[in-house]
Amino acid sequence: MFFSIILARYFLIAGGAYLLFYLVLGQSVAKQSLRLKPPISESIRRDIQLSILSAVVFAAFAALIISEWGLGVTLLYTDLYKYGLWYLVASFVAVLILQDSYFYFMHRMFHHRLIFRWMHYGHHRSKEPTPWSSFAFDLPEAIIQALFFVGVIFIVPLHFITLLAILMTTTVWAVVTHLGFEVFPRSFKSQWLGKWFIGCMHHSIHHRKYMVHYGLYFTFWDKLLGTEEPNYENQFHTSEF
Repeated sequence: MFFSIILARYFLIAGGAYLLFYLVLGQSVAKQSLRLKPPISESIRRDIQLSILSAVVFAAFAALIISEWGLGVTLLYTDLYKYGLWYLVASFVAVLILQDSYFYFMHRMFHHRLIFRWMHYGHHRSKEPTPWSSFAFDLPEAIIQALFFVGVIFIVPLHFITLLAILMTTTVWAVVTHLGFEVFPRSFKSQWLGKWFIGCMHHSIHHRKYMVHYGLYFTFWDKLLGTEEPNYENQFHTSEF
């Protein structure tokens, strides 16, 4: 059941985004394109295959989480008012920050030359990612990504609604950052708020340069640890990267 739900979510969101931007809108959004060349069907096929493998892993861990909850050993809860409605928002933001930090250091580790080939290469086979690339992970990476959610339910009390909202945010954000089109206005990343959020251009640079831009949602760790492209905030055209 979990596998079917996760796979359906992937095809609906990633497939829907691909259909909308690459087939329906087409030339009308061409100026927003970040691609240097059109998508290759073979790359898309490989991304879908890896994403199906990732869905198997995520489904297995989802079943594990439900089993642990059934045993009463997690901090998951169902009473909407147990910690107050304000806590739903606070815990949502807190977990996004934790997930972003976990992802940054995990992602940066994956790019070490000794483990990149068998931990993270599959995700980078598509030099120019599409929405289909959003969950194209090698088996070890998929497991390590899923382990975050197994761990966090023992650390942070989470309502099931909050957990589902986080999972949906992860899916949508991954699709947006792999879209191949910049959906935010060019002025957004020069504004105070925009400087702290990762958009499609930010992650597209990572797929081309590899050794910069490791964050998931926020640019905080990239800025703090010097892994942000030096000219990122001053550049707007993909040809300059």
